[in-house]
Amino acid sequence: MLHCGPQSLEIDRKTILVTGGAGFIGSHLCAAGHDVICVDNFFTGCKRNIEHLIRHPRFELMRHDVTLPLYIEVDQIYNLACPASPVHYQHDPVQTTKTSVHGAINMLGLAKRLHCRILQASTSEVYGDPLAHPQVEDYWGNVNPIGPRSCYDEGKRCAETLFFDYWRQHAVEIKVARIFNTYGPRMHPNDGRVVSNFIVSALQGRPLAVYGKGNQTRSFCYVDDLVAGLIGLMESPSDFVGPVNLGNPGEFTIRELAEIVIEMTGSKSSILEEPLPTDDPKQRRPNIELADARLDWRPTINLRKGLRSTIDYFDDLISKTTAGVPLVRAHDVVFPLEVRASS
Repeated sequence: MLHCGPQSLEIDRKTILVTGGAGFIGSHLCAAGHDVICVDNFFTGCKRNIEHLIRHPRFELMRHDVTLPLYIEVDQIYNLACPASPVHYQHDPVQTTKTSVHGAINMLGLAKRLHCRILQASTSEVYGDPLAHPQVEDYWGNVNPIGPRSCYDEGKRCAETLFFDYWRQHAVEIKVARIFNTYGPRMHPNDGRVVSNFIVSALQGRPLAVYGKGNQTRSFCYVDDLVAGLIGLMESPSDFVGPVNLGNPGEFTIRELAEIVIEMTGSKSSILEEPLPTDDPKQRRPNIELADARLDWRPTINLRKGLRSTIDYFDDLISKTTAGVPLVRAHDVVFPLEVRASS
């Protein structure tokens, strides 16, 4: 994590901006830090995710939308702001595109003014429904530019373009990470992503819905591994800008994942087959040779170990909800109200 404390000498301490810092991945990146400024508009971020940091003397929370300019002084920027699950980014696709594009412009402008390093959290979705497998960084992708997922896919592709143009034109020191499927504690229970969907359904005894026969493949990276990769990329030599794949190359079919979750939760849930959605990728697995060679990074947490922590998190969250924590409805998705996290 972005560690602070006695081991961080005052002379070495940086001020680090994390946009989207109250989201799933961002909150883990903020977990501890030099001087960390967490910026979030709370469209999908959750105060519960960073509640344990609120009183930390080196943590600051700022409600702000990255589509608007931001005027602060920092040493590094992690740009993670953008809804990342289909149920959220398709709710307001125009705003999703604005967040990726205008957000990139505003954060790059800030980095240019401050002469500081900036990291863009891009995505494996830039590869679309890939015709190359596994995906390597020099593959240009197979993306539908006008489909229902395009607001996210093309928004992130445009953000990458902006980053590289600011690097070439203005000598901004950039880093670009292409993040593959990531899971772990603090995922939103209703975000529509497969790991959270399956775990919540299994814990509640509901059928686990797979698309088609569930033969699509995905690779699942535990959030602690991903955060280590992001920090490693940020701290890498200035001549290495990316893009670089960050993900776990272990490949599983969606049906295999459903069966593992049912087994690990002890659920009696069945598996329900549903029609395939538009533009759903058939295969997704990162080639991480570049991250291994340049960052000395590779995942260390296997799927079952990571799922154990994630299942425990959702089991605790659901038990608190069913014990009387009320629900609120936002964007036609049911969200539990903030639950005070134990320290």
